[in-house]
Amino acid sequence: MPGGAVPSAGIQDLNRVEAPVTAKAYMMCIFAAFGGIFFGYDSGYISGVMGMEYFIHTIEGPGATALTSSNKSLITSILSAGTFFGALIAGDFADWFGRRVTVILGCLIFMVGVALQTASAGLGLIVAGRLVAGFGVGFVSAVIILYMSEVAPRKIRGAIVSGYQFCVCVGLLLASCVDYGTQDRTDSGSYRIPIGLQILWALILAVGLFFLPESPRYFVRKGDLDKAAVALARARDQPIESAYIQDELTEIVANHEHEMAAVPQGNYFTAWANCFRGSIWKPSSMLRRVILGTSMQMMQQWTGVNFVFYFGTTFFQQLGTIENPFLISLITTLVNVCSTPLSFWTMERFGRRPLLIWGALGMAICQFIVAIMGTVAPDNDQAVKAMIGFICIYIFFFATTWGPGAWVVIGEVFSLPIRAKGVAMSTASNWLWNCIIAVITPYMVDSDKGNLGPKVFFIWGSLCTCCFVYAYFLVPETKGLTLEQVDTMLEETNARNSSKWVPHSTYAAEMGMTEKQAGTGRHVENKLDSGSESV
Repeated sequence: MPGGAVPSAGIQDLNRVEAPVTAKAYMMCIFAAFGGIFFGYDSGYISGVMGMEYFIHTIEGPGATALTSSNKSLITSILSAGTFFGALIAGDFADWFGRRVTVILGCLIFMVGVALQTASAGLGLIVAGRLVAGFGVGFVSAVIILYMSEVAPRKIRGAIVSGYQFCVCVGLLLASCVDYGTQDRTDSGSYRIPIGLQILWALILAVGLFFLPESPRYFVRKGDLDKAAVALARARDQPIESAYIQDELTEIVANHEHEMAAVPQGNYFTAWANCFRGSIWKPSSMLRRVILGTSMQMMQQWTGVNFVFYFGTTFFQQLGTIENPFLISLITTLVNVCSTPLSFWTMERFGRRPLLIWGALGMAICQFIVAIMGTVAPDNDQAVKAMIGFICIYIFFFATTWGPGAWVVIGEVFSLPIRAKGVAMSTASNWLWNCIIAVITPYMVDSDKGNLGPKVFFIWGSLCTCCFVYAYFLVPETKGLTLEQVDTMLEETNARNSSKWVPHSTYAAEMGMTEKQAGTGRHVENKLDSGSESV
């Protein structure tokens, strides 16, 4: 069945595999994206805190003017180490206990870590606190993407997941604002206020999730179709007897049965082994999908954007010609926040693939320009201003393309049997490379180490060139498809031709489940009438 085939007679209506988008469904998904705020805030506050005089004296002792490269590397990277392991563990928890419960648990772990950091008066406790908080962030960052991808309607899934990245940017901006407001304090409040404020974001998310439905695909995976129907009806804001709900649920069930028949069933270790089955050359194989997801997140970190957000303040200080590096860091964060909402529209208008290809090219050009100017005229005020301008343009390209795009794609390319583990491994890859970059960057750019300074942008530009090639050859187009249709697309075409593929059948029709569907809907409706079901 080549991609591009048209629906044949008798096949289930392809336009009715999902209900129309309602305002309530939209708002539920938007709230889930709120998880990005404390992810972004936790990543962003540390840049300003590490440049605060009181914090430097607390860690290094009186008279110190800056953190040592080793302490800067440790404080920054230990969070990413925690998130790496937290994200991996979260995949199993999401399959065992549900997507919502796992995110709420992550919020609680995160708050414990924040409390430890707030109480710190030295290096040891702040490192321990960031490690614990990292576990919580790993839980949330992995599973919230999974949850939104499974609950969001296909027509706005890209925009909703992009909203998660926007919330990350808002978190970064809030962190910069709080850092800017407390930088001149001469007491422990200078760093304790930015750290302690994080508890608020985790509380809001944890409490709000109690009022949202569980992912219907989680219940399908557990074999509880009654609860799946109820959860889907709540997520789509439709009555449970609606034909839309029955059609979509049947398609989800049919796809799950199709995928389960294709992989061996067994114990816990077999479930993990299934993630690595198939040929690396086959786009639909489980192994290929895992490689796509993990490498996508690796590439996002290779763009170098976290160099600006983690070490921006200290980097701008090293340039020597900037009066207020805190303000410049705030401006770059503001560019990130203001640019990201554009992706809500472009992600659904132009698709994932074109944005990732041209975004990588735009970032590479900007980074090479910054590197060249910083090498040729490092002490020229006008050149430094131009460098800052191109750094802002580079952030614009990231915020509208790779920032949200990488998260959107990893939420869409995994089939249901391995989706939780696949998204978890992809998110863990993000944090692993986040950690690696956080560890090595101070040694590359600090004046007493590698002393690359602006030349480090030659490295980021080269890596963005790799991102350009990667996106062209390996990233498929998933715009406008249900998660089940993405499975079919990956089986029938390759990345370069994926934008031409159109749905031409449903798993339910091919497996003869359309009649079974109606019975399932009536069974669930009867259970609801008896008052025995609630989700």
